[in-house]
Amino acid sequence: MKTALWLYLFLFVAFFDLHAQYPILTPFAISLGAAPSFIGLMMGMYSITHLPGNLMAGYGVDRYGSKLFIFFSLMGAGVLLLFQSYVTNPWQLLTIRSISGFVLAFLSPACLALLARMTSNREEQGKLMAGNGLVHTLATVISPAAGAFLVAKIGFTTAFYVLGWILIVTAVCSLFFVRDIPATAAAAKPAAPAPAAIPSAVADAGTPIPWLVFVLPIATSCAQGILSFELPLMAQTKEAMLTTGLLFSVVSIGALITLSMLFLNRVSSFYRTLWGSVALGLVYFMLASGPYMPIALALLLVGMAKGVIIPAIPTLLIELSGGARYGRTFSVLSIAYSIGAFIGPMLAGQLRDHLSPYYLAFLALMIAATVLPFHRKRGLPTNTHFSLK
Repeated sequence: MKTALWLYLFLFVAFFDLHAQYPILTPFAISLGAAPSFIGLMMGMYSITHLPGNLMAGYGVDRYGSKLFIFFSLMGAGVLLLFQSYVTNPWQLLTIRSISGFVLAFLSPACLALLARMTSNREEQGKLMAGNGLVHTLATVISPAAGAFLVAKIGFTTAFYVLGWILIVTAVCSLFFVRDIPATAAAAKPAAPAPAAIPSAVADAGTPIPWLVFVLPIATSCAQGILSFELPLMAQTKEAMLTTGLLFSVVSIGALITLSMLFLNRVSSFYRTLWGSVALGLVYFMLASGPYMPIALALLLVGMAKGVIIPAIPTLLIELSGGARYGRTFSVLSIAYSIGAFIGPMLAGQLRDHLSPYYLAFLALMIAATVLPFHRKRGLPTNTHFSLK
């Protein structure tokens, strides 16, 4: 558990540092002369360059462990932020953000795989994933507002410089305080049965994972990408930037509320994933339909739905994977998130003059929720499964 605590601490610092950029990157790009469509492209390229990194991380984490990948990812991101503080035009920013997407692609699979290897008990693994979601949310509660406040006080250049050095220091500390758990050691542990309350698809270590399961991560990250694209466009002044940062924090507070409801871990991960995505889609529909509720309340509900989904998806994948090859499992999960995060801002940037991008988020989530139950159908063709062998 000591490794888990250290890992949570480093994840908190890393997530704080990275999410502090959310409300300030769009205004920074606009200050460089970027148009909204170019900003959508920039956000999309950041996500799509995750893909090669995710693929490399999957096999690398299973073979070499997580520690070096965590260090490489944090160190690389910190150095790139230092360079980002000196950019003078949108194309330079696009280049640096694209490289950052590749570098940071290693962080999530490495951390999730390390957490999953700490125990073979399905219920304990679910708690560790919930802890990861809780740490992530705690960091994102304060980081957007803190990032906006930092820029308002010291400007874009100094803010990126400070955030870069925080990541570099965190990377160095990870070498000394994160204890790796080899994949072979984790595989040697006897697998504990899944709780009876979970209608699990757990089988042996060779169980293939249905491709349909990954439709939902694509949809949730697509919706999140749309939200991350739309909210900062409200900010044209430093005062508005502070407001945008607070709105991002409201989303995180909502997620923190449901993540703190530990009794939800007793509910099937499948049902949490399914109904959480339905609830999230309905909130996006209300955002698209008009001002039926204050924006802060709508964002709070978005966060509460995310707080249900965030720990449920990796727990569902652990059950379906049969307790093996966590690096590759979470690598494919990260690829799914990257694809959605690429599609969302790109579509929002191109179509926002014709329809509300929140409608796109609603449609993506409803389609994903509709097809998710089909992964449990027996007799699916073998080409509808993702093999981890």
